[in-house]
Amino acid sequence: MAMHASQPLRVPVGTDAGQWSTLHGEKTLVVAARTVTSTVRVLECLPALLRGDGRVTVVFAHDPTSAFNDGVLDLLHDAGCRVIPWEQVGHAEPDLILTANENIDVPEGHCPVLVLPHGIGFQKQVPDSRASGDRLSGVVPDSLLESGRAWLAISHPGQEEQLLSSHPKAAGRTLLVGEPCYDELLGSADRAASYRRALGVPDRHRLVVLSSTWGPTSLIGQDPGLAARVLAALPYDELRGAAIVHPNVWSGHGSGRSAISWRPRWTPG
Repeated sequence: MAMHASQPLRVPVGTDAGQWSTLHGEKTLVVAARTVTSTVRVLECLPALLRGDGRVTVVFAHDPTSAFNDGVLDLLHDAGCRVIPWEQVGHAEPDLILTANENIDVPEGHCPVLVLPHGIGFQKQVPDSRASGDRLSGVVPDSLLESGRAWLAISHPGQEEQLLSSHPKAAGRTLLVGEPCYDELLGSADRAASYRRALGVPDRHRLVVLSSTWGPTSLIGQDPGLAARVLAALPYDELRGAAIVHPNVWSGHGSGRSAISWRPRWTPG
């Protein structure tokens, strides 16, 4: 059963936070956490964004409305985050709402909303939870764009061109921020050997990786038995196998063998 943040916080935000707080920030940043995927994305970006700036008070707001909300609160609690229920967002009087999920139900007001991408561009159609049919992943509702409150972070000018070709209403509402994942890859280039050891890949072995998003048209959705067939075909004395499966799959179906044939730990015994 999914957990919910049901009790309002009193520290560091709240009606009487001033008398209980040790640190007093000048600005309040509310991070909207709706799915594991989008929450991980923000957690990865926050250190470089804030750089330990004590003037910013950060709290996480749990939006439990996603079909894939399982595991979000566990993730936030394990990371030591302060979590408020979604109903407290407006009372927290944020100066900025930051999220990597475009489908949050933004409260009324004038607070700007910055949406980080958590995929590879604006080209995937996903089910629309607000209406029948599909929508373009990564794009907030038109009403939020038209209000002038929303900004869509992009990694490259070419990504803006891609976005506007599919969704012209996003014109003037993009913010070029670069690509944090690419920066992380560059910064980790000299750690390849330690990553290989952590994954159990011996020297002189190659790692074969299968990657799948979620949904019926994904790799795992179309061919759930592919991983087992690939493993059976790999020469164990030369190669190792790994699978990168979208967190929505585990959130929706669990990680047990009876739930799904692609296991989180995919290495021959």
